[in-house]
Amino acid sequence: MTKVLIATEKPFAPAAVNGIREVVEGAGYELALLESYTDKADLLAAVADVDAMIIRSDKATREVVEAAKNLKVIVRAGAGYDNIDLEACTEKGIVAMNTPGQNSNAVAELVLGMMVFLARNGYNGKAGVELRGKKIGIHAYGNVGRYVGEIAKGFGMEVLAFDPFVAKEAIEADGVKVVESVEELYSTCNYISLHIPANDKTKKSINYDLLNKMPEGGILVNTARKEVIDEEGLMKLMEDRKDFAYISDIAPDCKDEIAAKFDGRFFFTPKKMGAQTAEANINAGIAGANQIVNCIEKGDTTFKVN
Repeated sequence: MTKVLIATEKPFAPAAVNGIREVVEGAGYELALLESYTDKADLLAAVADVDAMIIRSDKATREVVEAAKNLKVIVRAGAGYDNIDLEACTEKGIVAMNTPGQNSNAVAELVLGMMVFLARNGYNGKAGVELRGKKIGIHAYGNVGRYVGEIAKGFGMEVLAFDPFVAKEAIEADGVKVVESVEELYSTCNYISLHIPANDKTKKSINYDLLNKMPEGGILVNTARKEVIDEEGLMKLMEDRKDFAYISDIAPDCKDEIAAKFDGRFFFTPKKMGAQTAEANINAGIAGANQIVNCIEKGDTTFKVN
C-alpha cells in the first residue's frame, strides 16, 4: 500500500490533518503522522518506508532524502521550497513540489497586521501614525504581493510594485502603480513589503545602499526569507538612521543586538508564522495531498520545482 507521511515540526491545524487524511485514505493510501518532533533521528526513521511526504518548514536535506528509500514525491505545503534539497531529489528521481498561492492571504494579513502594530508603537498607549495616505512598495508581485496590495488599498494606502517577471499590464490591472527599478521603489515608498525568494542572486541583496534610499521614517517588512537581508548593512543602517524600522516574521541572526540597541524600531514574531492560520493550513495541506495523489496516479507534475 502506498504510504504518505505528514512530517511537521510545527503541527498542522487538526482540520488540515483531517482534510489530508480524507484525500489520502480516499485514494486507498496509508497516512502516517510525525508532529512536533525535536530529534532528526525521528524524521529519518519515519521516512524510511514512505512513498510520499508533506512537509512545512521542515528541512528535507540530502540525508533525509537518501533515507527515504521508496520516496517518489515530496510536497512543501507552502510557496517557498528552499528547505528541500532539490539536487538530491533530482538524483533519486523524486518529484519535489510546492503549493503556491495557498498561504498567500494569511501572509498578506500578517504583513498589514505587523505594520499596524508598529505604526501604533506596539499599542503602548502613545500616539502613533496611520497607514492611510502612505505609500507601500511591493517588492515581487506574486501571489502574496497581490494580496498585500489588495488589503493595503483597503487601508487607503497608495500601492506601488516592482517585479520584472510580471507583465506591467497585469500589475496595473490591479490598480497598482508599476515602477521601473527596485531603486525607484525603495526611494519612493514609506513601507516596503518584501516577497523575493532566497537564491544566489537575491541573498543579501537587500543591503545598506538600497535601504538607505527609503524616505524618512521608512519601514521594511520582510515575510520572505532572512537570507535576502544583508544583516551587517541592516545593523549599520539602523545605527545611522534613527528613523528606520524593520519588521519580520523571521528574526535575523542579529536579533539580540537589534533588541539591545533599537527599542521600538523593530518587531519579530517568535517563529516564522506567515502561514500560521487554520485556513492556510487547510488550503496548503489539502492541496499538497491532492498533488501527491495526482502525481502518483496520473503522472501530474504541476508545481514541480526540480
